[in-house]
Amino acid sequence: MATRKPKLSPKARRILLWVGGGTALAALAAFIALLIAVYTAKASLPSYEELKSSPNGQMIRVHAADGTVIVSLGPSYGEWIDYDKIPEPMRDAMVAIEDRRFRSHWGVDPVALARITKFAIDNRGTGRRLQGASTITQQVARTIFLSNKYDVGRKIREMILALALERKFSKDQILELYLNKVYFGGGAYGIDAASRTFFGHPATNLTLSEAAVIAGLVKAPSRYSPTADAKAAVGRASVVLDVMVETGALTAAQAATARPAEVKLAAAPKQNSVRYFTDWALPQLEVLIDETVAPLDVWTTIDLKMQNAATQAIQANTPAGAQGALVSLDRDGAVRAMVGGRDYVSSIYNRATQATRQPGSAFKLFVYLAALEAGHKVDDRVVDEPVTIKGWSPRNSSGRFNGEMTLRSAFAYSINTVAAKLGNEVGFGTVADMARRFGITTPVNTQPAMVLGTSNVRLIDMTRAFASVSQKGVAVTPYAITRVTANGAVIYSHEVDTSRVLVAPYVAAQMTDLLQTAVNTGTGRAAQIGRPVAGKTGTTTSNKDGWFLGFSSGLTTGVWMGRDDAKRVGGLQGGTAPARAFAGFMKTAVADRPVEEFDTAVTLPEWQMEPDEEVWGEPDNGIYVDEDGNPIARDAPVTDPDADPAAPGVEGDGQIDQDWIDRMTGRDAPRDAPPPRREQPPVDRVPPRDIPRDQRDQQREPLRQPQDIRPNE
Repeated sequence: MATRKPKLSPKARRILLWVGGGTALAALAAFIALLIAVYTAKASLPSYEELKSSPNGQMIRVHAADGTVIVSLGPSYGEWIDYDKIPEPMRDAMVAIEDRRFRSHWGVDPVALARITKFAIDNRGTGRRLQGASTITQQVARTIFLSNKYDVGRKIREMILALALERKFSKDQILELYLNKVYFGGGAYGIDAASRTFFGHPATNLTLSEAAVIAGLVKAPSRYSPTADAKAAVGRASVVLDVMVETGALTAAQAATARPAEVKLAAAPKQNSVRYFTDWALPQLEVLIDETVAPLDVWTTIDLKMQNAATQAIQANTPAGAQGALVSLDRDGAVRAMVGGRDYVSSIYNRATQATRQPGSAFKLFVYLAALEAGHKVDDRVVDEPVTIKGWSPRNSSGRFNGEMTLRSAFAYSINTVAAKLGNEVGFGTVADMARRFGITTPVNTQPAMVLGTSNVRLIDMTRAFASVSQKGVAVTPYAITRVTANGAVIYSHEVDTSRVLVAPYVAAQMTDLLQTAVNTGTGRAAQIGRPVAGKTGTTTSNKDGWFLGFSSGLTTGVWMGRDDAKRVGGLQGGTAPARAFAGFMKTAVADRPVEEFDTAVTLPEWQMEPDEEVWGEPDNGIYVDEDGNPIARDAPVTDPDADPAAPGVEGDGQIDQDWIDRMTGRDAPRDAPPPRREQPPVDRVPPRDIPRDQRDQQREPLRQPQDIRPNE
């Protein structure tokens, strides 16, 4: 006997009718609202030509001082390729892997929508993102009109725009927009830019294998980039080919002919040392301009001839296992060359602007500036003698004290005790303030040893300080960007500020006097370039850092060398490799500039005028000389002039004769009478420290002059 279905009560039927009717009305209202939203969006859509020209992101072209484009950053667009010129394998590959129902849906795929709805229900509260639901049309809408921010509201707007796009444009037009605008990684937007970036030819020449590689990039451009992970790119391309077979775009035989693994990639562009400069300069745009959409042309100060010379100087002179950096500033602060390391490809760390290292005796610039400002003169008499300040007793590299001397001599030969006494006299806080006044941005301690450069500094800051001295005490601020244009209109132009005076001109002139003496006859002799140069060496504990900073003909250059792990570098001193790199660079950099004399003529320190007082100090630059003053290698035999009173260039009393002094200093002109000599106790002769103890007695002495003391050594 068949069971009878229970009848619904009249009340239950009324409730069902109301619920059903309400649901239908709600659905109808939602449908009407959707239609209104879609057609409103359609009416507001730009024309197809306007969509073709809309930007995907901000492209930046960086120019050198001569206008040469040195690097292009941001999106690369390539050429726009019309639909009928896009290779068929490229069109089919993209549809197969990204939206196989592209030709049949109305802009939103209901099958994919149902899938992600189930995914959302199953993963509610897990934070997992919905994936795989966007059609090609939705991706076009997101690329052109929306951001990549992921939320439900953006997804709804994306769907409405997709439906509107399908109402206004044909499928072929939408696919053309997609293929010319979607991001493929490596800064490439559109298949032409991607083809040129990865394969080195236009997209019109894409093969099936290349098309499969490019189509596979859209899902995860960085993960599947052939230049970043060739194996992953090939694996993804194989997936694309399999899907093309599934969808009927290819036969199995056709897919088998493709060889993604054999695709030839374009050579990666060389990342030369100019990238150190652009990496430092471009972040400054954030504070210089507000434009974030329009393509930019950034005109910079970099001089490519000088940049190449700087690169060669660092690579040729930096000791093995060490790094080198160089910054060169023009008189107005324009950065003409910047090298942050030996090789940008192997290390993008910019040691010219980021690294903080001890400057050694190069920091004495601020000690002597403070002393000169306090009233000292370059010819003031000071005494090199034992001194203890707050329990600290500095020593000289020679291990001796030389008695009374001029400030000029003390600076030329980098006498540490004199620097300590000057710092104590003017106040170590005053020295620190002077350093900050001249642009040192890192913390400066005020312990007595600070006069020997124990506070970490940046190369660009030290170079800035020396540049300000060269400009007669007027502050020099490094800058890299001269102007910025957007769509041809100038939106930023740099203005040089020369209003800030750091020290009086006479103080800067006296400091320049001391600096040129250090190069002519003191620790920086290796930096001579055949025209007036002023500069200073710096060497730190155990030869961990070597510095040379100086200026000539309106150009100021700083060089640093050392290891990133701060381990010692054998033989590294400020007057060796850094000074040679400075000279190698500057000879090229100033070649086309007129020779400029300093306000004060170079005056030799008294030890050069009166060689009997101290000719045996150790030179900071490590050069040894024979009895005629010619440089020789450390391991070459050295003749002691005192061993034979009749040796060439030696007078009977064991003193070096005046002719030799004149020849070595370039002062060959006759003089009325030699300067008076004072009695001086005999100087101990210490064998070179790098000669084994058991061989020292067999070696003769090199000529030595006082050397930079390395702090805490």
